[in-house]
This record gives sequence, structure tokens and C-alpha cells, in this order.
Amino acid sequence: MTHPDFIPPEVRARLKTLQLTARFATGSHGFGQHHSRSRGSGLEFAQYRAYEPGDELRQVDWKLYARSDRYFVREAERDSPLVVWILVDASASMAQADERRPGWTRLDAAKSLCACIIELAVRQGDRFGLAILGGGGSGAAQAQGLRVHAAAAGPRQRDRCLLALQSLSASGVLPDPGELQPLWERVGPGHLALLLHDGFDDRSLALAERLAAARREVSALRILTVGERDFPFRGGYRFRDPEGGTEVLGDGDAIRDGFLERFGAARRAQLSRLAASGIRQVEYVLDEPLDLPLRRLFDPRAAQVHPEPA
Repeated sequence: MTHPDFIPPEVRARLKTLQLTARFATGSHGFGQHHSRSRGSGLEFAQYRAYEPGDELRQVDWKLYARSDRYFVREAERDSPLVVWILVDASASMAQADERRPGWTRLDAAKSLCACIIELAVRQGDRFGLAILGGGGSGAAQAQGLRVHAAAAGPRQRDRCLLALQSLSASGVLPDPGELQPLWERVGPGHLALLLHDGFDDRSLALAERLAAARREVSALRILTVGERDFPFRGGYRFRDPEGGTEVLGDGDAIRDGFLERFGAARRAQLSRLAASGIRQVEYVLDEPLDLPLRRLFDPRAAQVHPEPA
């Protein structure tokens, strides 16, 4: 099965130094608490299996190949694997792009970040699921509420999720709480939930808070445009809310300082609100390296682990 490749080659190369980890170990899904029956790239040898497309060549046992003329992959018993859920905001505001790069939207960035997370999970042998919040797809006449792809492991699961992302378009609003019941039933205690969103809808924050209150480990990755960070607008502009339709006329030069001050305060307030529920949020701006927010979440050596909004 072919699938789109959302990951640039240089980013894919840098992903080799990253690992998905959970901050808290809980129950049978905690990371590093006990051995599991799943097989992955751990340290203790468990078994051989036949090579499958998508396996890394470094896992092939070349000595066994020399003896048998067949490709076999060494599997090892891993510490308890993660179950990772990727929650993608596909509401209309995720269609926003920057003037300097019109073809690169928040949703495009979310798809690529989602693909990076999936790649890490496949490499580690972890199970992962995908939940698409709102948005539309090929052949969809209108926005859909919630689409859930149940958690599974391996290259085939990766292909299914990436194909779902390929046809995804940003539209509509986030689902109401009543539409999220299938998600509550799937994301179990101790699972790691990663929310990719723009942070402008209170429903996404409420979703993260409810998951955290139910003992799910939650991290949020907020995607911002360069315009929101720098507000480079000069002269008269019409600013429109893509979901509510509200419009504001203003002179960019006159309102720039006030916007940056208020927006910075709002970003800090959102960080504090999520932190109060034990939820960590990092930000990604569309002109930054794609793997930077993942390093802020999962790499303790990252220079900027949790930058404060200006």
C-alpha cells in the first residue's frame, strides 16, 4: 500500500535521534516499568521473524542471511510500550497560512507532525491511534464531527493513518462534547494523547482537560502562523474569523503593539490553564524546523524545552 510522505528527508534523518516517551508511568502501559509481550527494538533478544517491507535494515540479521539466503529481523522484548493517540484539530481555522508561504497551512503542518509521531511509534513498536476532530475529506459534502482510527502497531497501521490524513481538509468547527464518546471509549488510562491544534477554540482545551482528569497523559502542540507571532501587517487590513465569520477592520501599524501584547497575554494564560491540569503545551510556528516542537516535548537536551510566549 502506497501512502503520502509528509516528512522531508532532512527531518526524517533527524528523527533518528528522537524517542517517544511518557512523563508518567501508569498501570500496564507505563513506559519502562516491566517487560511486555510486544516485540520491538529493545535490548533483550526475543525471536526472529521474516523481513517485511517497512522494517529497518539495521534490524536484519546479516549473519543469518548469509547462512539461509533469507532475510530475518531480530526482535527483542521491550519495556512496556506506549499507546499513543494523536488528536488532530481539522476545524476551519487550521486552513490559515502565512503570506510568505501561501501553500503551507496549519493543517499541512499538523499532518507532517502527525506523520513524524507515527514514524517514531512504528520505529519503537508502539501502538498508535488517530482521531480527527472536525474537517472534511475526499467526497465529503460537509464537515464531519469525529473520525477515530483504532490504535494498532506497525507499517500497515501507519499507511492507513497517512491515507486518512491525505484526504483531510480543514472546515467547520470542532465537535461538541456529546460527539466525542467514541474517543473516551478508546483512549485508555495511561495512554499518551497528543493534541495538535491552534488553541483558538475552548473545546480543544476542554477536551485536553477532560482526558487529563481521566488519568490520561496529555500533551498539546499549538500551531501558530508567523503573522500571529510577528504581526507584520502594514496599512489597512480586514481580519476575519474563519469559523465565526466576524470581521475587524484595522490599520496594521496602529494596532500591532496592542495585538502582540494581548495575544502574548492570552498565550501565557492558556499555558497556565493547561499546566493546572498537568498538561504540557509547546508551540510551533510555521517557519520553524518541523522536528523542533517534538524535541521540546521529548528531548530533554533540547535548548528550548518550554519557551514562554513573548
